[in-house]
Amino acid sequence: MMFRALSADWLKIRGKGIWFLAALGPIGLAAMQGLNFGLRYDYLMKSYAADPWGGLLENVAFFVPIALFLGITLICSLMANVEHQLSSWKQLLALPISRTAVFSAKFVQAFLILCVSCILLTVSVTVLGTLLGMGADRMPYMDLIRIGFLPMFAALPVLAFQLWLSLTLKNQGISSAIGITASVVSMFAMEFPDWVPLKWPLLAYSGPEKATFIGAGLLLGAVIAAAGLIHFNRKDVD
Repeated sequence: MMFRALSADWLKIRGKGIWFLAALGPIGLAAMQGLNFGLRYDYLMKSYAADPWGGLLENVAFFVPIALFLGITLICSLMANVEHQLSSWKQLLALPISRTAVFSAKFVQAFLILCVSCILLTVSVTVLGTLLGMGADRMPYMDLIRIGFLPMFAALPVLAFQLWLSLTLKNQGISSAIGITASVVSMFAMEFPDWVPLKWPLLAYSGPEKATFIGAGLLLGAVIAAAGLIHFNRKDVD
């Protein structure tokens, strides 16, 4: 049943700007670093002479959590708003399909959209590094893949929480405000203790114990998604 719900959800988001946002984040992040390196090319290339690719990835990595949390917030809100604006929850849940399948389909859809963003980030940074003349022979293929995907796995608690809020609250301003605040606060995440989830995307890529924070993200994300599913199953809809 989840696959039927998922198929219907793909049709619902057509023309809603979600794919545009999914592409804007990673491409915009790469463009911003392109401007950064373009304006300070000689200085930065001299600073990172020993490892130019590493320097580029270090600059990109700092902004990945911000873009990731903001993207999660907007994607979840827009997906949920399709149902809220049309007041179609009652009609949807009256169909011979379980609430579990509906919630699960929304979660899988949001996750797959984020996966597309992760692929675009890897491709965009690869293209940027090549255009900056960093050399294909020194290209860190695995690090380029890691910077796209590892922070996302560590950010799954935020995805689960934002989807929970977006689907159960008709006023999207609340979930959006929380997500935007998390995005801004994540700029100072390195000052937080390691147990704070907003820090995990950074640690999942550049920390000494990457697997720990990836695992923590997957586990806490599953717990929050389960709590959201239980609440969604019990909640009356408008």
